[in-house]
Amino acid sequence: MFRTAMRMAGHRITALIAVACAVLGGTALVTATGVLAESGLRSRLPAGRLAGADVVIAADQEFRAPGELPTALVERRRIPSRLVGELAGLPGVTAAVGDISFPAALLDARGRVVPAGDPRAAGHGWSSTRLAGAAGAHVDGSAPAGAGEVALDHATAAAAGVAQGDRVRVVVDGRPAAPYRVSAVIGAPGAGERAAGGVYFADATAARLSGRDGTDGTGTAGATDASGAAHGSAGGNAAGGAAAGTVDLVGLRTEPGAEGRVAAEVRARLAGTGLLTVTGADRGDTAEPGAGASRSLLVLLAGSLSGIVLLITGFVTASALAVSIAGQRRDLALMRAVGATPRQIRRLAAAQSTVVAAVAVVPGAGLGYLLAGQFRRLLADRGVVPPGLPLTFSPLPALAAVLLLGLTVQVSARCSAWRTSRMPATEAVAESRSEPRDPSRARTRAGIVVVVAATAMSALPLFSRTLVGATATSVAGIVGAIGLALAGPALVRGVGGAAARATRSGSSAPTWLAMANLRAYALRNAGIVSTLAMAVVFVLTYTFTQTTVLAATDRDTRAGTLAEQRLTAPGLGGLPTGTLAAVRRTPGVSAAVPVGTTTVVWQYRQFGDTVSEPGPATILTPGASAVLDLDVRAGALDRLTGATVAVSSEAARTRSASVGRRISLVLGDGTRTGATVVAVYGRGLGFGPVVLSADLAAGHTTTRLDQSLLIRTDGTRTARQHLAAFAASRPGLVLGPAQPPSTGGLRDAPPEVWINLVTIVVLLVYLLLSIANKLVAATAQRRVELAALRLNGTTPRQIRAMMRREAAMTAATALVTALLLSAPPLALLGQGFLGRPWPAGPAWLLPGLAALVTVTAFVTIELPTRRTLRTPPV
Repeated sequence: MFRTAMRMAGHRITALIAVACAVLGGTALVTATGVLAESGLRSRLPAGRLAGADVVIAADQEFRAPGELPTALVERRRIPSRLVGELAGLPGVTAAVGDISFPAALLDARGRVVPAGDPRAAGHGWSSTRLAGAAGAHVDGSAPAGAGEVALDHATAAAAGVAQGDRVRVVVDGRPAAPYRVSAVIGAPGAGERAAGGVYFADATAARLSGRDGTDGTGTAGATDASGAAHGSAGGNAAGGAAAGTVDLVGLRTEPGAEGRVAAEVRARLAGTGLLTVTGADRGDTAEPGAGASRSLLVLLAGSLSGIVLLITGFVTASALAVSIAGQRRDLALMRAVGATPRQIRRLAAAQSTVVAAVAVVPGAGLGYLLAGQFRRLLADRGVVPPGLPLTFSPLPALAAVLLLGLTVQVSARCSAWRTSRMPATEAVAESRSEPRDPSRARTRAGIVVVVAATAMSALPLFSRTLVGATATSVAGIVGAIGLALAGPALVRGVGGAAARATRSGSSAPTWLAMANLRAYALRNAGIVSTLAMAVVFVLTYTFTQTTVLAATDRDTRAGTLAEQRLTAPGLGGLPTGTLAAVRRTPGVSAAVPVGTTTVVWQYRQFGDTVSEPGPATILTPGASAVLDLDVRAGALDRLTGATVAVSSEAARTRSASVGRRISLVLGDGTRTGATVVAVYGRGLGFGPVVLSADLAAGHTTTRLDQSLLIRTDGTRTARQHLAAFAASRPGLVLGPAQPPSTGGLRDAPPEVWINLVTIVVLLVYLLLSIANKLVAATAQRRVELAALRLNGTTPRQIRAMMRREAAMTAATALVTALLLSAPPLALLGQGFLGRPWPAGPAWLLPGLAALVTVTAFVTIELPTRRTLRTPPV
């Protein structure tokens, strides 16, 4: 059987090359997706400034709900500082260090902020340098002595142009810039200067400045309420008492060989406390709370891509195999005539296809690993994942790709050979030179049902103005394309029949032949039309879904923002204390309100089960209505005090969260709390599903500083000048429009949208290459047909004209059916999100796709036709 399969394959090289290309591209895409998923589960950040700590104790930065994937907590969770003393006395521990981080920014000689990796966590106590290992062992100078000295890591000192003994100014935790003497520079160029990182104070000074000593940083005790949350100031700044008696993490240095024993002892002591004891590669994640969020994003991204990748890969591979098997129908039919059983015919087709696939999967897997590396680079460049987060490479993604593609090839080959293998031998031989007169009615009906179901699915945006509702549009487009593939033969035969009748009289011979071929070989042409249509539908629905949601979000945000200016301090880790009061005193300012963002996990009951839904949350004060119009439909924003929230109308409807109801939330630092709904608003797409009161969020964010101020003025030029002068007089403040001016198109798209668009481009390239291979193979298999036409007197010029008209009809049919499939989902998407029956997006996309599809059809049919015509017909 195997030898027979190989001998048959030798006569069908062109068709099998198309199969190999489809399998190679599919293996690469599946492998790349698997690498991203595995990296999200297993990759870890480098230890960095914790390289010298053998054991690290930190709070768990993930929220785990039963039966669901962990949710990353991006706000720093802190642990009791008493653990430092308790763990220092364990056998084998040589040093125990409590590490704290707080906002700190160095100013250069011109008063500009020196860039830092994360200004919210750039400040540390001197004892933290003991955790840096060999990279932090080199110290040029001495430890800071007293409140007037600091130490800098080499990179920060070099960027500021200062050295040991110089005087500098530092902004710490929102205080006015204060002078300090540089007592030491830590690290050496090229020797891990990034490992220590930041601005280092004497331990007592660091505890006082960060409020870890129970004061607000100025020596005044911070007031806390019964729940332990600090009362916020008018600007939303929480007092320091909320973090009193805590550290961010504890690092232990151990005797040689004692690391495992100490880690086991610490885990036993901390069992049941929710604290993690980590060693080795896991240490890097504890220094950066956002690492868990980055890995979760990789898992979600891989999960969202896997479905469409597998669907398109299976479709393209099956389509290529169908062309290959169709070209061997005569051989298979003759084998049936000489006694081969139906099972042997299917095994023969599967064996031949499997051998071809086996040749393609190895380079495809290698290409997949390279593709995953390029994708990670894109994510890092767009700021979606930390640059230091590596990919995890193992054989598992390649093995999964091989198994999935192998199964796809087996099933597709057997299905393609099913009809020929089941027919009586005489009928199989008779049909090997022509297609069935009538397409399968069951197949046509199934295709119509799938198209109708896809159309019904696309109505979801009318009822759910959310990302989930928008996703239904792209999924409906692909499902509709699958329905087209099923009903394609009947459709193509109908189009061919109509075209043949229209050209029956008065048309040229090439035109008449092209229309007759389109109708007579409906099955062959339907496979090409449906694949081309799928490419167009896929790109249109996915791209316009992204751009329409982006436009609707921008419309919500702009309509709901009443403020003209936004004041931020990105280089300081937050707005300095007193900024809000000073802005309100500025002439021409009518309102100024602090606005922040965080993440929450909303737990609610659905169909009898508890669902945990993570998402972004806006932090507002009761005066937010002066600068924002969230389209409040029930309740009022001025009631956002204490443990209260406002929710979007979509969330209120689907999660039973009307005004007065109490909901369960997990805040950004993992604190479980209950909150009362005091308002329901309509602009949830622009402002998120939930808004927290500043009181509820106080003490549960990484820093106690306001993130930004929205400012509303009297609209005069004088007011803008006063605000600009105020921002210029304070180091680190950045004044800009409340909403940046839109440049139109995709230029305003966030990183997530660009990632999706890059994915679309990669899949489109795969689809077009597969289509090109399929068209070349299908055209090459028509050598006998073209030779017969030449023997009957048809000239090469007439044959080329016939093939061009077939290409034109193929491209036109694919484009028209693609537009018909895409129009309902996109119209319903535009109506649901923008209030108009068309989507938002680049106007050039449709004509660009039409030109690309047309060129692909013409080139891939013209070239093999010319090559065939060079061979004598006999």
